[in-house]
Amino acid sequence: MRLGWYRPVHCKSQEAQENRTLLAGRKMLQSKYIDLELCLRGLLRGYGLKVGPTNRKTFEGRARELAASVPGLDNAVDALLKARATLLEQFRRLDGLVNSRARQDERAQLLMTVPGVGALISLTFVSAIDDPARFRSSRTVGAHLGLTQRKYQSGETDVTGRISKCGDQEVRTALYEAANIILTRPVKGSQLKSWAAKIASRAGMKKAKVALARKLAVVMHRMLSDGTCFEHRLVAA
Repeated sequence: MRLGWYRPVHCKSQEAQENRTLLAGRKMLQSKYIDLELCLRGLLRGYGLKVGPTNRKTFEGRARELAASVPGLDNAVDALLKARATLLEQFRRLDGLVNSRARQDERAQLLMTVPGVGALISLTFVSAIDDPARFRSSRTVGAHLGLTQRKYQSGETDVTGRISKCGDQEVRTALYEAANIILTRPVKGSQLKSWAAKIASRAGMKKAKVALARKLAVVMHRMLSDGTCFEHRLVAA
């Protein structure tokens, strides 16, 4: 400490902590809700009953219809379906709060000008970065989020591996989803998509999505630092 061989640790703001808690709670409810649906499908499959393709509105009716054909099965299925309904209700409540916070946050609104970036992705990125000034360069954001390749160098050995996956997993997932939307859906006039499409043609779609996720992290951090909107004619270097 006396010699100064340390780096100061960034303490996130109260707003960022609240957003992170809200996002974590939403994610937890979503995962448990999906687990319950998979559990119900597995229980019914044990009796030779297949739920098949459904959505949130038709799943409960289909499950009750199948459970009614087996005596004694409807009680267990009814309890699980009621628990699923409660989880879904609370998930929708937190999802609404996420959308509301994103609409009230100027930084999140700024990031939502990027194609493929909605309320959830923008609020996730804003809460993770918190203060853009803590990064000396926007290029370091990709490494901070684990979207850059590992390097092993020793003597004459120089090995470049896969991405490090250090840092915040939720932000990496959000950026990957945004990259997937940009590459798989029509986005006109964006040289960012053209840049990623060239990578996909020579290295595959998966690597292109990871590269585009890293590029998005750099671009979005620069947008937060400068307070500028996304420019579709941006030349991806």
